[in-house]
Amino acid sequence: MELAGLNIKFIPGVGEKRASLLEQEMGIQSYEDMLYYIPYKYIDRTRIYTIRELTSDLPYIQVKAKIMNLTSVGAGKQMRMVATAYDGTGELELVWFTGHKYLASQINPDKEYLIFGKPTIFNHKMNIVHPEMDLYETSAKQLVGFQAIYPTTEKMKKSYLTSRLINKIQANIFKAINGRIQETLPAWFIKKHNLIYLHEALYNIHFPENPDMLRKAQYRLKFEELFYIQLNILKLKFNRKAAFQGHLFTTVGDYFNDFYHNHLPFPLTDAQKRVIKEIRSDCGSGKQMNRLLQGDVGSGKTLVAVMCMLIALDNGYQAAIMAPTEILATQHYETISGLLKDTPISVGLLTGSTKKKEREIIHEALSDGRLQILIGTHALLEDVVNFKNVGLVVIDEQHRFGVAQRAKLWQKNTIPPHILVMTATPIPRTLAMTLYGDLDVSVIDQLPPGRKPITTHHAFETRRLQVYKFIQKELELGRQAYIVYPMISESEKMDYRNLEEGYEHVMSYFAPLGYTADIVHGKLKPAEKEEHMRRFVSGETRILVATTVIEVGVNVPNASIMVIESAERFGLSQLHQLRGRVGRGAEQSYCILMTSYKLSNESRKRIETMTSTNDGFEIAEVDLKLRGPGDIEGTQQSGLTCNLRVANLGKDGRILNEAAQAATIILEDDPLLQKEVNQTFATQVKRLFKTKINWRYIS
Repeated sequence: MELAGLNIKFIPGVGEKRASLLEQEMGIQSYEDMLYYIPYKYIDRTRIYTIRELTSDLPYIQVKAKIMNLTSVGAGKQMRMVATAYDGTGELELVWFTGHKYLASQINPDKEYLIFGKPTIFNHKMNIVHPEMDLYETSAKQLVGFQAIYPTTEKMKKSYLTSRLINKIQANIFKAINGRIQETLPAWFIKKHNLIYLHEALYNIHFPENPDMLRKAQYRLKFEELFYIQLNILKLKFNRKAAFQGHLFTTVGDYFNDFYHNHLPFPLTDAQKRVIKEIRSDCGSGKQMNRLLQGDVGSGKTLVAVMCMLIALDNGYQAAIMAPTEILATQHYETISGLLKDTPISVGLLTGSTKKKEREIIHEALSDGRLQILIGTHALLEDVVNFKNVGLVVIDEQHRFGVAQRAKLWQKNTIPPHILVMTATPIPRTLAMTLYGDLDVSVIDQLPPGRKPITTHHAFETRRLQVYKFIQKELELGRQAYIVYPMISESEKMDYRNLEEGYEHVMSYFAPLGYTADIVHGKLKPAEKEEHMRRFVSGETRILVATTVIEVGVNVPNASIMVIESAERFGLSQLHQLRGRVGRGAEQSYCILMTSYKLSNESRKRIETMTSTNDGFEIAEVDLKLRGPGDIEGTQQSGLTCNLRVANLGKDGRILNEAAQAATIILEDDPLLQKEVNQTFATQVKRLFKTKINWRYIS
């Protein structure tokens, strides 16, 4: 049965109104969508607590008790129904804020009920708000085993579309389809990997027969989901390697050797040497390289990129590096020009601000080959930018570029250039496998010698004066400071300190001491923002008060302090990237995380992680577990993955590895999935990953 084509409004218990709500709140339209609306936890309904045992720390529980009374309290919008449940060991208050008439007609005092919900304490009394209730004599046999609990929203709850009702709707679907769920994996594959069949898995994910069947159901659905993601991505990789020849870099010549022996600013780390060897191997294979280079802030990715570009030059090719902002492109130009200043290599910069006459000179030198390395922004993608023979393109912070923009780079030569993608956002291994699985991955996991680890402290807002005095001491030593805020102006819904108020506060303290400060945020005009950034980079301004626009792309070795206001407002990845703006010089640098006293458990975990480690990959793993893949910045690669409905990349790394191995074995034997035995796979990949873009061209 094709479940994707059946509208949920026809399921008993749904109807037009609830179908519309489910689509609006959860994106559910079909029977298939509903079956893959997976519970987020399960409650063991086999245990019945006594009221005396209840504490507010317990999760959802059930008690067997009599209803002693049911009365209405308050009036108008404040009216609520309150009942007292008694089981011989104590009393439990039950509270309802809606459905008063229905409750009055349904609840029978002095009858025993099975009461289910989350116990809390209010006014020194144990209570449950909006409990589920069933007459014990009729429900005792039904409410046993594991009960699925589904994620719901406030709008759903107001329309009585509760977790329990969703469970009933799932039961109605299984009655309607009567076992007719089309299998999505071949029988031989199911047997080989010891999986249960799809119908059995979906049934047990909603109605677990026992803990063992629940584990088997979860494994089957997670394995399949991750398997098809891996099959799709690795198929692109296999096909691209088969389809595209690459420029052959056979020589490591004078440009590279002269720079390595005579101009290297400091010895390469072992990690940098390893990555350069990996890139040399790719570029000498005769196949187009598509490699992701991960490295924490300050790990020396740019130097690796320069040395790889020199190999391209040694083989008669040009090279380019594309950055997402003019500031970052200019920074790369200054860094690379400085590294190559004593060599005969020509380096150019092309951005939106480049004047017409300069552009014409660059275009001409590029097309006749005199310009060997071009650094720029999106301006590199313009049709008028023609290389004589580009062999290597480096893309920095590639998640900032759209697919169509990146694809234009392939048209800059008859044979697509080698591609090196760089990111300073550490990506957990499981996430890299699903987002960048079609790329080979290199990691620089060492910092260059002489770099001092950044010292990170947590300070509550009450210690602001002490923090300002500490900043003052650093400024007196000639250093500079960043102060970052999470928002631009005050919001009624949030009490976090805002940028405008913060700037005034900073100036009231530091201006009388003779220190200047500039303000930078996303709503400034581009020219104004560039000027403020330039003033800080040049040292004219000693303090930069900003939002996260300075997260990537500013290199100020003299800046030694990063203060992050309302740090609980930021994700771990953002906090780590912001911290990476300092510690770029030889002096000791500091990051101070300012928070209020009210911290959630998750916020506290983030702060503790930041103060205990500088390892970006360790931080990224914690971030993945706390927030999930969709929230980690820079990971939304449209078309490469589908949204995960069952698997969790923070927890299911082992299953992902098993799925990737299974996909690799199949593709090594049949890269195009053309064999009869693999037709189920081919059909599913086509159904799950519909796209008109030729992904073979995209890194």
